[in-house]
Amino acid sequence: MITTVVFDADETLIDLRPAVTGALVAVLDEMRALTPAAAGVTVADLESDWDAVFGDLAAAPVAEIRRAALARSVARVGLDGELDRIAELFFARRYALSRPFADALPALARLRERYAVGFATNGNSRAERCGLAGEFAFELYAHVNGVPKKPAPGFYAAVVAAAGVAPSSIVYVGDNWEHDVVGPRAAGLRAVWLNRHGAPRPGGPVPDAEISSLAELPTVLTEMLAATG
Repeated sequence: MITTVVFDADETLIDLRPAVTGALVAVLDEMRALTPAAAGVTVADLESDWDAVFGDLAAAPVAEIRRAALARSVARVGLDGELDRIAELFFARRYALSRPFADALPALARLRERYAVGFATNGNSRAERCGLAGEFAFELYAHVNGVPKKPAPGFYAAVVAAAGVAPSSIVYVGDNWEHDVVGPRAAGLRAVWLNRHGAPRPGGPVPDAEISSLAELPTVLTEMLAATG
């Protein structure tokens, strides 16, 4: 029996990439306004600063990782003293530009007719700041109330506790293979892999279903229910 559908946030429900890129463009514009030394800096340079710090900080809160990346960015041009203001600008633009994918809200509306719907994420995409206010029966965020980041088993245990049902009654939906398929399956949840871009399926556990759009999800869940009797 499936009673609960829980969603990852970024790149599953939320089209994060345009928001981050737009926020970095705003940061770069501000850096260039503050110093001529930023004239040769590109958005690609700012993106690479995230990659440079992520490995050492992967387990940290996402906002902390982003601040560390921005610290590298402003240090490129001697604007270290402007970090607080640059970080505030980044997050203001990032949230202002964050939007659900076109298939997200219609799918959520259909699913709520039959299931409890939850939101559980590693990131800092707060539902109410990303066009998803009031859509969920519960919301979970890594590093809030002691919840660890995916793929730690404790993350999925927190999902189960919030849902209040058996793990096998929960379907977790997301785009990241390790976080949204391997992790949930190991914790006894069902998993639906959202593969928007037709990537090859990695090895390892087989998801309960694979979809390319959230519009497919209500039908897929109905088929899963029929298959399990």
